[in-house]
Amino acid sequence: MSLEEDSRWLEWVTKQFESIAGDDKEIDLDEFKTALKVKESFFAERFFALFDSDGSSSISLDELLEALDLLIHGNETDKLRFLFQVYDVDGSGSIDPDELRTVLKSCLRESAISLPEEKLDDLTLALFESADKDNSGSITFEELKAELENFPEVMENLTISAANWLKPPDLEQKKCKTPRYLTRAYWHNNSRKLFFLCLYAVLNVLLFIIAMLKNAHGGPWFMVAKGCGQCLNLNCTFVMVLMLRRCLTWLRATWMVRVFPLDQNILLHQIVGYTILIFTIVHTGAHVVNFACMSQNDGMYQLWEYLFTIRPGIGWVKGTASITGIILQVLICLMVVCSSTFVRRSGHFEVFYWSHLSYVWVWALLIVHCANFWKWFVVPGVVFLIEKLVGIAVSRMGGLYIVEVNLLPSKVTHLVIKRPPSFQFKPGDYVYINIPVIAKYEWHPFTISSAPEQQDTLWLHVRSMGQWTNRLYEYFRQPESQTISNKRLTASLRNRRHESRTQNEMFKSASCNNTVASNKDDAVELTLYQTSRTHTNSQKPVSDPVAQAELGDATPATRELTAKLSENHRYCNIKCYVDGPFGTPTRQIFASEHAVLIGAGIGITPFASILQSIMCRYRMRKQNCPNCNYSWCETIKDNEMKLRKVDFIWINRDQKSFEWFVSLLTKLEMDQADEEPEGRFLEMHMYMTSALSKNDMKAIGLQMALDLLAKKEKRDSITGLRTRTQPGRPDWAKVFQKVSEEKKGKVHVFYCGSPALAKVIKAQCEHFGFNFYKENF
Repeated sequence: MSLEEDSRWLEWVTKQFESIAGDDKEIDLDEFKTALKVKESFFAERFFALFDSDGSSSISLDELLEALDLLIHGNETDKLRFLFQVYDVDGSGSIDPDELRTVLKSCLRESAISLPEEKLDDLTLALFESADKDNSGSITFEELKAELENFPEVMENLTISAANWLKPPDLEQKKCKTPRYLTRAYWHNNSRKLFFLCLYAVLNVLLFIIAMLKNAHGGPWFMVAKGCGQCLNLNCTFVMVLMLRRCLTWLRATWMVRVFPLDQNILLHQIVGYTILIFTIVHTGAHVVNFACMSQNDGMYQLWEYLFTIRPGIGWVKGTASITGIILQVLICLMVVCSSTFVRRSGHFEVFYWSHLSYVWVWALLIVHCANFWKWFVVPGVVFLIEKLVGIAVSRMGGLYIVEVNLLPSKVTHLVIKRPPSFQFKPGDYVYINIPVIAKYEWHPFTISSAPEQQDTLWLHVRSMGQWTNRLYEYFRQPESQTISNKRLTASLRNRRHESRTQNEMFKSASCNNTVASNKDDAVELTLYQTSRTHTNSQKPVSDPVAQAELGDATPATRELTAKLSENHRYCNIKCYVDGPFGTPTRQIFASEHAVLIGAGIGITPFASILQSIMCRYRMRKQNCPNCNYSWCETIKDNEMKLRKVDFIWINRDQKSFEWFVSLLTKLEMDQADEEPEGRFLEMHMYMTSALSKNDMKAIGLQMALDLLAKKEKRDSITGLRTRTQPGRPDWAKVFQKVSEEKKGKVHVFYCGSPALAKVIKAQCEHFGFNFYKENF
């Protein structure tokens, strides 16, 4: 923060103090926590004790401002001294291991990180042994200062702002800047979409004017109604064309993807939908006004007769234009309201789904309502019908079954579906799935998370965010006897025991040799098994509980773990139907040179498939020296994949979410264990937003300890990966600046996650001139 922001923060602190302090103008410890919104009791107590200079167990405003003034205007040594006093709990003038452990434990709680006690001990010893230069058994102020100097970013944060010591709420910053829609970068990066929208607008204007001129004899309101009606003929047909998924998937492989914004068909579909609503309201309003004028001028019929009866004979099918028009108005308004983001994202996807099916009635009523609509509708309608028939045939062809289910943290259901030989897809594609035991008539879209090279099975990862997805998760949480037949359960047990014996033999082989298996594929499989059986908190492999039970040495703890695994992982044989695959913007990945993949939460799903496919192609280019163990990868650039560099960024809110794909990421890391001529082909960046960022002073000790232990163990304590998990949110300006400086070719950024974050990332992409693609369905 700048000095101006520090002043604003002090003003905020003063107001907070005055609003909470009583008549004595002092605050106690509880009021101090409330005033500065300090979450963790340890840090609140330490700050309070240091601010309470007279030891009265209360802080006056003068005492508080005096202490904060020191942190703002004091030099680097003053701030380091304050940090040392926070860590020196007993005030002895030195920090012993137990004090350091207490501080780190509080840091973990503040960051919502859960680690076992032994891992906390490892973190404490890593930091303590590094700082205790003279091996005296305690850390002095000089030793702490010397240790901090080994972390330049920490020293830099000490000089940025004192406000970070107490992490105040975000202060709104009003900056005068040019709206992004008026910048040159925005127009350059959205040229296809803007060009298409201009053509779309011009076409609507032309149709409106032509229709008005043809009906000039009916008066101004009649002309407006007819102009809107002609535009509705176009839009009510075009809104369907934008959802011809199979046609769009095919067009993405042609030159048209370079001219038209095919990857933004969902956005365009929404724009056309809102356009239909506007034209419908104006069209209906103009007719009502016109009918009111007619009822007053000729007196043959009353207004209500024009609107609610067929007596005036308006319309080409027995005078039903007014009645069908009112019904259409209601249906269109209902569809638009139920399609809003609030409905779809608030756990009521079924409301959107069932209300949207009324499009069939809308088209039927439009044919009855307007004499010329069928001329616009016939060709796209036939194509739409063919697509639907093909979809039904494809989904019903062959028996598809869910053969395995894994219940993952944060209520994510991992479905493993037996893949038919004829099912071909590309990385990042999605499918519609129907599971009759969950809902007989509902189809829901999900990205395929397995790679096309995985021939036998198809993976889907389903996050529980609505009624259908919650029912799916709860269905598989039921006791296994309720959802799986006895015969299938017997086969399941047999398969599981066979798998356990194989895995147990792998562990025995690895322990006998006391080294990693010489064969690279075996090493990968071993690590995958270790990771899949490892809780992220401990990152230590546990032996397979089923195998232990078979050998007769299962302990009570092992039996408890066995029960837990059987609840969360099971084999089954449940009928399902799949329609697809359908293409997405991520199909452009292999045509780019430098791809940046950004997944937020379960938004990693399309990239799970893509990363596996990329690494399969990458492995095919591996070269091995016949005279030594050195291996490398030749430059990957051919007609199928032009990629020279891939940056994968995964942002999660909490620690458990990393468990979804930790085994996959471990395998990808092992694939790149060797040196490469042009540097690392795939770089992974993990961010945990619940953890305190590095510019938060309460997190300094923890982040230093995590860095030191990661260097020592060559593994991150939070995820178990070699890639260090970064706390807080990414600084997108710095991230994209680094990407730009690498100069690996044209950068394409692919994003899947929340719409709010998409806007931030898209704005940065426009600034750097990167192409931005977002999963929209």
